[in-house]
Amino acid sequence: MIELPVISAEQSKARKPQWLRVKLPVGPDYARVRQLVDTYKLHTICESGNCPNMGECWGAGTATFMILGNVCTRSCTFCAVATGRPTEYDTDEPRRVAEAIRLMGVKHAVITSVNRDELKDRGAEIWYQTIVQTKLESPATTIETLIPDVKGNWDALDRMISGGQEVVSHNMETVARLYRMVRPQARYDRSLEQLRRIRQAGKRTKSGIMLGLGESHDEVFRAMDDLVENGLMILTLGQYLQPTKMHLDVAEYIHPDTFEMYREEGLRRGLKYVESGPLVRSSYHAERHVHVAF
Repeated sequence: MIELPVISAEQSKARKPQWLRVKLPVGPDYARVRQLVDTYKLHTICESGNCPNMGECWGAGTATFMILGNVCTRSCTFCAVATGRPTEYDTDEPRRVAEAIRLMGVKHAVITSVNRDELKDRGAEIWYQTIVQTKLESPATTIETLIPDVKGNWDALDRMISGGQEVVSHNMETVARLYRMVRPQARYDRSLEQLRRIRQAGKRTKSGIMLGLGESHDEVFRAMDDLVENGLMILTLGQYLQPTKMHLDVAEYIHPDTFEMYREEGLRRGLKYVESGPLVRSSYHAERHVHVAF
């Protein structure tokens, strides 16, 4: 295989590569979304996850809403979302999210959540009601749900995905070898099974993997094959960026040419759509994924 360029994190400690620089969020559309999020006391993964595309997406009048609070029961070593014992469980949240989506006038909404392992149904009923009420408020709005690992509670999964959303995403996050380090409370095979069950339920399936954690080309290719075998249709690939010094270090910065190679390889291996680039995140250009044919 032809060696493609990488820049090690050590080489780039002084500054990130040029291709990872983004503009600060500005503009009237960004300000309008900011006001709606604050008014309705909503959480967004855009903020909680320190997404580099927040300015672009909010400037276009879209946002990825995070339901079930902003404290996660997991302690994944890559994620900027706060971890601990959640106290928030708001049964009025589905109404507020649905109303905000209507007021924003978005054509495609993305909804995600923290993990709520302490709840018997993993928060499935709030998930279901949020989708149903959003569809009632905005019948023309298509929806992607980025759902957490349900730890094998397949009844909860069925409820989460039965509200009428068009795309269901569950992120693998990394390759099999790095799972214990990156997602210590998750299992690679269990996440694959969750995606397989989602596809068997007739949904468009989507997942995401971060690069730059020390994975090899062959490990990424193997993950692609595993995902295709379990019914995955859409894959996002993006650069891991360290949220704080308490999180995993970046092993390397992947060159845009390598991301393009992965995009082409994913399509060759049977994926229907691959969004691949340094700044790509799970919900980046999500409005395109709803049109992927079964």
